[in-house]
Amino acid sequence: MSRGGKLKTAVLISGRGSNLLAIAQACRDGRIDASVALVLSDRGDAAGLAAAAALGLTTALIDRDSFTTREAFETALAAAIDRSGAELVLLAGFMRILSAPFAHRYAGRLMNIHPSLLPKYKGLDTHRRVLEAGEREHGASVHFVTGELDGGPVICRGRLAVRAGESPQSLAARVLAVEHRIYALAIGLFAAGRLQLRGNTILLDGVALEAPIVEDGPE
Repeated sequence: MSRGGKLKTAVLISGRGSNLLAIAQACRDGRIDASVALVLSDRGDAAGLAAAAALGLTTALIDRDSFTTREAFETALAAAIDRSGAELVLLAGFMRILSAPFAHRYAGRLMNIHPSLLPKYKGLDTHRRVLEAGEREHGASVHFVTGELDGGPVICRGRLAVRAGESPQSLAARVLAVEHRIYALAIGLFAAGRLQLRGNTILLDGVALEAPIVEDGPE
């Protein structure tokens, strides 16, 4: 697959936008051949909106509480995304579960970053759950989004060792650094035309990816 010009992305956030800012920086540094065409939040108090505006990025608020149904909310989301011309939609701490029809609308061009080594620890509060389970390894995963929560094909994982006596907060901070690195990796591959989704199969350079790409973090 070949493209002309930078890949346009739309980044959906609900909070401080740490991954958004890392993506924007990677774009500006030229580490990925992409641009952030739109930053969209479902919450007006999301700190990431102000941070994005300070960088000169286009922002939009689609307040979930302003809609009586999820269908109406997602229709407004899709309209904003489509107006932006985004070719890739990135969930970056977007705390709304999107419907299967929405996922299907953007099939193959909708990604999410999740703070666990999927398929382990889907859902919320992953760091505490990992520590309580006595896991020795933790990390983050980038996956294509499907109708199943945190269940789409995994593109890449970043791993790190869990330290003895670690708190959920310290583990979360270390995992966040992993998230920043592997999200840029996945976006870069997609922007370069090397990564695509065909059905439920990820293709890298036209060949089926038999297992997720693994990036090991510091101990």
